Parts: sequence; structure tokens; C-alpha cells
Amino acid sequence: MSVAVPAERSPYRGYRFPPEIIAHAVWLYFRFHLSFRDVQDLLAERGIIVSHETIRAWCSKFGPSYAAGLRRRRARAGDKWHLDEVALKIRGKRHWLWRAVDQHGVILDILVQERRDQTAAERFLLRVLQGELGAEPRVVITDKLASYPPAIRQVLPNTEHRRHKRLNNRAENSHLPTRKRERVLQRFKSAEHAQCSWDRSAPSATTSVRVDTSSLLPAIERSAPSATPCGWTPH
Repeated sequence: MSVAVPAERSPYRGYRFPPEIIAHAVWLYFRFHLSFRDVQDLLAERGIIVSHETIRAWCSKFGPSYAAGLRRRRARAGDKWHLDEVALKIRGKRHWLWRAVDQHGVILDILVQERRDQTAAERFLLRVLQGELGAEPRVVITDKLASYPPAIRQVLPNTEHRRHKRLNNRAENSHLPTRKRERVLQRFKSAEHAQCSWDRSAPSATTSVRVDTSSLLPAIERSAPSATPCGWTPH
């Protein structure tokens, strides 16, 4: 006697809007540093009436899975890493947002920490290395922060380390979206809030073109017909 195996339950089951609209709203919020009300207005212009609280719920639920899918599809990082950190003020306390990008401007990882010492630098390097499946870079470029040399010697002993502020413009320029997001959110509420915001937005922030989120949807959702609200025209 054969037992029927239940089909995988769609994460979009029970939602009134089709997956394409949900994916588009989430992409708009994270890609262009918009507020939830901004996304609400953009959708309303196309005849899609949805509240900003619903968009907030969509971003919280689907943002991590979209970001994970984009990371899996990301090309392999270059052999030159740029590391830098920028100060964030969260509830009156200074935190540091560590960022790693390659020579092409692709964001490798981001980590919010309270300290900027050697331990924090090693923790960030290990996180980036783990995300790249242990593939060490040929060169690491940093500013003249004293925490970097011992941390790089410990974590990346075979990597060349170059310390020069002007050589690190690639990483410093990538901090600009951080300030934009901080202004839109009227400052981050906690370190976890800042980390989650960038974990979800970083993968789409490195491209200037529309992310095809339909490829991240389950196959059953892409093949099934869905209702098209008035005024909605997929790109």
C-alpha cells in the first residue's frame, strides 16, 4: 500500500495577493531605501490597495528568504577584499557596522558590533570567510585601524594585507546606503534591527537593475495562474 506524500505547502498560501506583487513590494522596499508608506503609494498608483502594515509583514516574512536566494545566485567573490567600518548611534550608544566588499563592489557581508577591537575584527573576518565557503582572498585592503593586522594574521595568514586609506574608497563608498537607510528609518532601534535590515537589503543593493524575484518563487507558484489586480502590469 503506497502512502501519498503531501505536496510542499506554499509560503504564499492564505495571502490575498499573488506572489508576484508581494515579491515586487519587498524588492521595492529593500532596493530603493523606501519607507513602507512610500511602497504603499507606489502600489496604489498601479491600482493595488494595500496598507503599509501589510507591506511591513511581507518584508519581515519574505525578506530573509529572498535575500538567501540572491546570495546563493551571487557570483563568486573577487580575490581582493575591502574592509571598513562605520559608526552607528543606536539608542545613544555607539555601534560599528563592519562591511566587506570585493573589487567589483559586491557586498560580501555586514555585521553590527559594539566594539572595534581585534576580537571584533576576527569575528567579522571569520563570518565573511564562512560565507565564501573558506575561499581566502589574495589581498585584503583596510584603513589604518590597529585591530586589522593581528586579526588578518590570525584568520587569513596567507593573504597580503594593504593598509592605506585612499586605497579603501570602494568600501567607504559602499557605506552611503547605510546612511540613506538610517535616515529613512529615523535611526535604527537596536543592533538587531540594523543587522536584519542589512542582511535583507545588501544582496539587492549591489545591483542597479530589477531583481527577478519570480525566479525565487516556488515552481508551483510560477506555473499556476494568478489573479491580476486592476492596473497591475508585471515587468
